[in-house]
Amino acid sequence: MAASFPIRAGTPSPLGASFDGDGVNFAVYSRHATQVSLCLFDENGIETQIVILPEREGHVWHGYVPGMHPGQQYGYRMHGPYAPEEGHRFNRNKLLIDPYAKRLTGHPVWNDALFGYEAGHKDADLSFDIRDSAPYMPRSVVVDPSFSWGNAPRPDTPLADSIIYEGHVKGLTAGRRDVEFPGTYRGLASEPMLDHLTNLGVTAVELLPVQAFLNEQFLLDRGLTNYWGYMTYGFFAPDPRYMHGHDIAEFQQMVARLHSAGIEVILDVVYNHTAEGSEMGPTLAFRGLDNASYYRLADDPRYYQDTTGCGNALDFDNPFVLRLVMDSLRYWVEVMHVDGFRFDLCSTLGRTNGQFDRTGPFFTAIRQDPVLNRVKLIAEPWDIGPDGYQLGAYPAPFAEWNDQFRDDVRQFWRGDARMVAGLAARLAGSAQFFDHDGRAPTASVNFLTAHDGFTLTDTVSYSEKHNADNGEDNRDGHSNNHSDNMGVEGETDDPAIIAARARRRRNMMATLLFSQGTPMILAGDEIGNSQGGNNNAYCQDNEIGWLDWAGADSTFLEFTKQAIAFRKAHPVLRQRRFLHSQARLVDGAPDLFWRRIDGQAMTQADWDNPDLATIVAELRMARGTPEYVEREGALMIVLNAGPEVEVTLADAAKDHDWVRAFDTAQPEAWGVHSGTAIAATSVVVFAEKRRTDARPIREGDHV
Repeated sequence: MAASFPIRAGTPSPLGASFDGDGVNFAVYSRHATQVSLCLFDENGIETQIVILPEREGHVWHGYVPGMHPGQQYGYRMHGPYAPEEGHRFNRNKLLIDPYAKRLTGHPVWNDALFGYEAGHKDADLSFDIRDSAPYMPRSVVVDPSFSWGNAPRPDTPLADSIIYEGHVKGLTAGRRDVEFPGTYRGLASEPMLDHLTNLGVTAVELLPVQAFLNEQFLLDRGLTNYWGYMTYGFFAPDPRYMHGHDIAEFQQMVARLHSAGIEVILDVVYNHTAEGSEMGPTLAFRGLDNASYYRLADDPRYYQDTTGCGNALDFDNPFVLRLVMDSLRYWVEVMHVDGFRFDLCSTLGRTNGQFDRTGPFFTAIRQDPVLNRVKLIAEPWDIGPDGYQLGAYPAPFAEWNDQFRDDVRQFWRGDARMVAGLAARLAGSAQFFDHDGRAPTASVNFLTAHDGFTLTDTVSYSEKHNADNGEDNRDGHSNNHSDNMGVEGETDDPAIIAARARRRRNMMATLLFSQGTPMILAGDEIGNSQGGNNNAYCQDNEIGWLDWAGADSTFLEFTKQAIAFRKAHPVLRQRRFLHSQARLVDGAPDLFWRRIDGQAMTQADWDNPDLATIVAELRMARGTPEYVEREGALMIVLNAGPEVEVTLADAAKDHDWVRAFDTAQPEAWGVHSGTAIAATSVVVFAEKRRTDARPIREGDHV
């Protein structure tokens, strides 16, 4: 027989279920509720007791249950008005998860009882459904989140030295036969994966959503699932589908092992909307807790303001919503030890009274928070609302995904006209977007590919998207990908096309790693992973979405490792100050100089030339670089998207010579061949070296 628990007053803080060694304090926010019922369940999911929270302070309902321990399953039923026309959707028949729940027993099972209204009723969401949703809802679970972290420090890698690797917890290992517990947090922390990441040279993994998320019914009806996870409904709970067992310590162990390998953990988090969707969506948590408080409602409060394309948007003008998000972020840093966050559709988080405001409540709160302002903060700088595209508008210390980098690099190497000026700006750190308010070039998170779009291999193999497997008649996903099949759509056995595709991938990866800013690599690009032309694999929890380790391109993997090592070896490529072609005090040389292939300075006519396909950039440490910063001589980077050319090199510094240090046309011959010929469609880097260190380039040398 299940125990019957008494109830005491408890405290309004902290929110959620908090175990103190003797019992559990429960606290939940709802401004418009009239009563809150705490529902207790046994391990079989049977409801055993209903406890009315006895106290209310500042719209926080609370109570303390002595004798309760971790492992107790629970949920809430909220009493209050069901008046959708006024924005209220309370329904005591619906079991709700605790928005502060640290663990959930599973996922919702789709049934009409999950909806607060009567499905199929002529009045739609204005109707009221009396069915009990508890049999179809996961329960929240009381946990003790303490974990023995030992004395190992966090990696704490500066952004200037960071190389981010975006991946999916399951997709990274589901296709590996050498990993125990593939597709889980434990699989990601396995020795084969740690070996791969450390040998590759990345410094951080950026994980697609791991907070508890929903499988949408329309996907299940198609035999698909929500693979990416951008439908969060539990902001504190690791999603159970990535656990081998039931203990949240599996996530903590993963973080600890990655940290021991010197690799940080960044979470892709979705606070802009929830999985409850529009007024026609299910009632899982926030809608039933207090719809009018948690969400931005339209002028007609029956409906939602939707700047996310997902049916709703959280209301950050409400201090308790802001508190929820801040508490969640701090929990993942302090208790789960993650090192940063990438904020999905971050423009929505920055909206005040519906308008984007870089000084708004969310940004102000996070910038002054002593826990959060020291971790990595990365914005996806757009949403679908008015003035949603805000690249470069975010305040420090936020970094931002730079989609302009992706587009300009793809178009330059595809051979599009008038792309030299755009690519030059990206190579130099996109100063026109980020050089303000004391921000550094590292604020630009540069990427060629991400989870949303083609992989790198598919970018050079497909001119059109191929998303038929998603069940939407190929209507979903971006249509303008700036991709190029290079002669054949998809796979080919033509050796010339295969070689050309490999060269372009090398050129694009080198461009990414040799540009100012913070590079991000999509997991699998280093091994030539393909999704068969699917550029929107959000619902493909299968071989389409998983990494293909069996077909790994070992040659490109080795190239990527060497390119990463080259970036790490050259401070000029990872600076914290913008290069503005200013004369340096130390030698009078400009920190950035753009040249034509004949060695002369670029003119405006050159920049405007639509047929120009070659960029020559001479880079040094930026003017004003302090003495304590690691230094080196100049680098000259040549990016040639056209036919073979001969370049005239600038005069090297006294007692120095230019040495060909990197060449995508001959990646196995670096440091061996010299010369000034630049092969067609290639990237070459010349390094300034002392004469005692390397053989100089002489007239008549050939590559």
